[in-house]
Amino acid sequence: MRKPVLGITAALAAIFLVSSISSAAEPAHPAAKAKKLNVLFIGNSFTACHDLAQVVKAMAEAGDPSLSFNVTTVLYGGRRLVDHWRLGTPNFVKIATLTTEEEQATVKSLEEAVAKDPKDKYSASALIRHRDLSRNLEKMRKKWDLVVLQSYRDDMEGDKSLYVEYAPKYAEMVKAQGGRVVLYETTPATQNSKPLDAPPNPAAVNEKAKVIAALARRIDAIMVPMSTVALRCQMVRPDLTLRYVKDSHLNPTMGYLTACTFYAALFNRSPEGLPIDTVNARATKDGKPALDPDGNPLKQTFSAKDRADLQRIAWEGLKQFQQAAASGGHR
Repeated sequence: MRKPVLGITAALAAIFLVSSISSAAEPAHPAAKAKKLNVLFIGNSFTACHDLAQVVKAMAEAGDPSLSFNVTTVLYGGRRLVDHWRLGTPNFVKIATLTTEEEQATVKSLEEAVAKDPKDKYSASALIRHRDLSRNLEKMRKKWDLVVLQSYRDDMEGDKSLYVEYAPKYAEMVKAQGGRVVLYETTPATQNSKPLDAPPNPAAVNEKAKVIAALARRIDAIMVPMSTVALRCQMVRPDLTLRYVKDSHLNPTMGYLTACTFYAALFNRSPEGLPIDTVNARATKDGKPALDPDGNPLKQTFSAKDRADLQRIAWEGLKQFQQAAASGGHR
């Protein structure tokens, strides 16, 4: 294995020399004592990849066998929070109190959108989802303990980002039912498809981290800061790759690292020692191994060393982010 491209002390200094970063020093973690959690994941393929919600569930329940970690997903490929808003996803956020009239109005709006533009596959997909919700509303009612808001290239324009604009809208609905928002910050622009021979430039990561950390503080959200955690991984294990070569999505390594960071953030516990070591464990319908975009088996089981390293990196990266955010002062 290659040696880290920077000494650890120098690497951390490069990452965390940010004077204006803002965030709560460390959020409260109600999830740590819960025995049942209803969790809604809102996002796109960056959540769908590697069955992320299911891997997080497996880790959560492995960490506490008495916990029921119930996950629901509302995912549309390539869509952002602003798109989810148009597609009626807020109805799922407030499903505990959603009225029949509100849901019928959403169905009508989507029917009009599909009639206006039959090629709008997202409205068509959302219409199917909402028709099902309309028929089964009473059976589907539940309060969310946690609602995950995934970013995707909508968090790259600083304070003017659409993510910064729309996350508080969702957070208001989540707080109204006693739940809490989780900001899952993706990092498609900084994942590496090849092993690194030189240290990555931390500037873009630092700039985005400042904005997302300030947002988390403003809406009292738990953070899953994957740009910072990925950067730490790149410095500590530059031999690992975090995205596919032929596709910009996170590869299994990044998927596993993300799940570990979720566990660390939700429960304020290190994922070190968790027995979960595989992503994409589901079998295909024809029984043949599924292949990833690079032509390799999609299912990946990590070695004991890689599993331990990724679990440790997730924990250390998250804690260092929180510490740097706290020590940098507040706006």
